[in-house]
Amino acid sequence: MGRESAGSAASVSAELRRAGKYMTDNGLAWGNAGNISARIDGDRYLITASGTYLGELGEDDFAECSLTDASLTLPAGRKPSKEVPMHRAVYETRPDIGAVMHASPFYSTLIACAAEDIPSNRFVETMYYLERVERVGYCHPGSAALGEAVREKARKANVLLLENHGVLVFDTSIKEARMSLHTLEMACRMLLEARSAGIALSSVPDETAHDFLHHAGYRPRRRWEA
Repeated sequence: MGRESAGSAASVSAELRRAGKYMTDNGLAWGNAGNISARIDGDRYLITASGTYLGELGEDDFAECSLTDASLTLPAGRKPSKEVPMHRAVYETRPDIGAVMHASPFYSTLIACAAEDIPSNRFVETMYYLERVERVGYCHPGSAALGEAVREKARKANVLLLENHGVLVFDTSIKEARMSLHTLEMACRMLLEARSAGIALSSVPDETAHDFLHHAGYRPRRRWEA
C-alpha cells in the first residue's frame, strides 16, 4: 500500500504541532519526553528539535533532516531530537510510512516494562490500528544500536514496544499514527484495569479478525514480511 501524500514543510509542521498538543492533552505524552516526525517527501522529514515540549510546539521547534545526507539539518544549527536513529530507520525501511511517533504513555510504557503481550484482536480499533505489534529489547535512547534494533522490527510491525523505554508507532500519515498511539494506550489500559477488576477479556477469533481486516473496506491491507 502506498504512503499518503506528504505536504509542504509548513503544512507538515502545523500538523505535527496539532498532533503534539493532542498527545499531551490526551495523556499520550508528558514533560519533554517523546518526539514526533513526518515525511515531507521521499528523502526529507521534519522531526521535533531536541528539548522541545510536544504540547507547546512552535514553528521553530523542528529540524529538517535528509535520508540521503545524514549530516544535513535545516535550519543550520537546529539540533534534531536525539532519537533520529529510530525515525531514520523507519523511513529508510518503510517507504509507505509518512509519520513516526515516539512517546511514553503511562499504560503502554508499563506494558513495555513487563513481559506482557498486547492482543490485536480485542476490539475493532485494535484489529485496525494494532495490526502487528513487536517488542524491541532495551538499547540506550538515541543510540545507533536502538536505531538498528528498530530497523529490524519495523519491517514486520507498525507498533513497537521499546522495552523499559516507551513505544514507537508509525503509519501512512500523522493522523493514522496518532490514532495508532491512542489505540495502543487504550488497549493497554483496558488490559490492566480489567485484570485489576478481575474481569476476563475475550478476543475476536483469528479468522474473524482476518475477515475484518481484508473485507471491512477501510483501506487496503499492508503486505507484511513473513
